[in-house]
Amino acid sequence: MSASRPGCAILLVLASVTGSLAEGPNSWQAVVRGQPGSSGQAQRLTDRQVELVRRVDDYFNRLTMLQGSFIQVGADGKQQHGKFHMMRPGRLRFDFAPPNRLVIISDGKYLSIQDYSLNTDDRKDLNQTPFRPLLRTEVDLLRDTRVSDVSEADDTLVIAFTDTGAEAGSIRLLLRTKPVIQLKGWITRDNQNLDTRVDLTEVQPVSSIDQRLFDPSARLERNRW
Repeated sequence: MSASRPGCAILLVLASVTGSLAEGPNSWQAVVRGQPGSSGQAQRLTDRQVELVRRVDDYFNRLTMLQGSFIQVGADGKQQHGKFHMMRPGRLRFDFAPPNRLVIISDGKYLSIQDYSLNTDDRKDLNQTPFRPLLRTEVDLLRDTRVSDVSEADDTLVIAFTDTGAEAGSIRLLLRTKPVIQLKGWITRDNQNLDTRVDLTEVQPVSSIDQRLFDPSARLERNRW
């Protein structure tokens, strides 16, 4: 898949697709003290850092369904936005706002990248994506990842990790801690050391989501924004 396709930056986030993109802005630089993958060994975690990682595990293990909006800044500095739905374990959907006609769907087993303008449907095993540890039935980051940094700043918690079972880049996970812990976004670094940032907005838990949204064969396209 070409890096010039609309929405490609989020493909770097979810499917570790690489391309010839320039380094983009990173407004979290002051928060994140360490860079994932910057050394051969993960730094030793303090008791407080381990506690924070366990708190994040608990948050994801209690999470059922979320929906909201996202803003993405690619490594080339281009910004795009859209709507997302999430249902644990394993199911995600990102709909890009016009003029893009790109939809990214995880059905719990495969990641489907559908471009309605080009009539394409590219699929990748979910286990080959950097988000695999967060989409498992039981989230345990200390067991399944190499945690390279855990940082606190104001009301933001940042956990940097690399999946030990896949060569799919690294993630800096961003969570709001006040008044309650909530997923805020992430920054991924691909195998070419290029960063892609996704911020989640208008995030809200929901009690039900149309299951067809996570079915790539349904070919549903959002018509209201």
